[in-house]
Amino acid sequence: MRLLVTGGAGFIGANFVNQTIVERPRTRIVILDKLTYAGNTASLAHSAERVDVVRGDVADAELVDRLVERADAVVHFAAESHNDNSLADPWPFVQTNIVGTYTLLQAVRRHDVRYHHVSTDEVYGDLAFDEPAFTPTTPYNPSSPYSASKASSDLLVRAWARSFGVRATISNCSNNYGPYQHVEKFIPRQITNLIDGVRPRLYGTGQQVRDWIHVEDHNRAVWEILERGRIGQTYLIGADAELDNLSVIRLLLAEFGRESDDFDHVTDRPGHDLRYAIDSTLLRDELGWQPRYSDFRAGLAATAAWYRAHESWWRHAKAATERTYAAAGEQVL
Repeated sequence: MRLLVTGGAGFIGANFVNQTIVERPRTRIVILDKLTYAGNTASLAHSAERVDVVRGDVADAELVDRLVERADAVVHFAAESHNDNSLADPWPFVQTNIVGTYTLLQAVRRHDVRYHHVSTDEVYGDLAFDEPAFTPTTPYNPSSPYSASKASSDLLVRAWARSFGVRATISNCSNNYGPYQHVEKFIPRQITNLIDGVRPRLYGTGQQVRDWIHVEDHNRAVWEILERGRIGQTYLIGADAELDNLSVIRLLLAEFGRESDDFDHVTDRPGHDLRYAIDSTLLRDELGWQPRYSDFRAGLAATAAWYRAHESWWRHAKAATERTYAAAGEQVL
């Protein structure tokens, strides 16, 4: 298979490429990545000789058309994805997540190329603690510019599949964790703070619940959908690991031998969703997928060990990330 992977130098995309090179060595991969601050070719060091990296924008119609024409399938990971950044400046999220998806859809339509769209559970908004988990038929109710832009991109995919016969599938996944995740994100930020001897930082009271999944499990699900998923279908990917942010921080504190209250409460994010939860029954029953990282505590410990062992990968971004949080008005409560 000749595979075009957008955002292949980002967190989930790079892990997807690295897994594919090992598990499907006959796959020929071209990566299209804008290489913003969130893209890092160092994440592809083990795959560098086996992939072609094209630096470019998914909204560049001429470039996208040229790359799609040579592909058998496209997996679209590329996205602006950090909620805090979307609150500070929504425009890049509109440009990349909406215009970029439109550009890809037009190209795969012209060349009749299989397309898989990687999205997020945040398009559904949030849940009360007693509400059932999201399903593929849950109405969209996005809360932030980020989730609104991803919801918009999902709807474009659905329309192009129905109106133009584009061979597309969608996956909405819960919160990922694992190697190569930028230090602005919740789990790697706390891990790198702990490595530096700094107290972790918790938004508000930390009651927000996320349904965590290891990035390798997510990417195995993407391959199942790409190869065997029903065209036009949306699949939800989740590993049944609901945990509130306070509990995650306490697990990390225990992993580093620190007291359970050795953290700071900081100003909460505006419009912070309360709870996400995924019902992945369709994916499991129809395609037989199951998560391998069923023990979140063990997966978290392995992730912490990876950041300890790969300081050279994240160190250059740490100080800038903390300055960004400070400039955004984050204050210890």
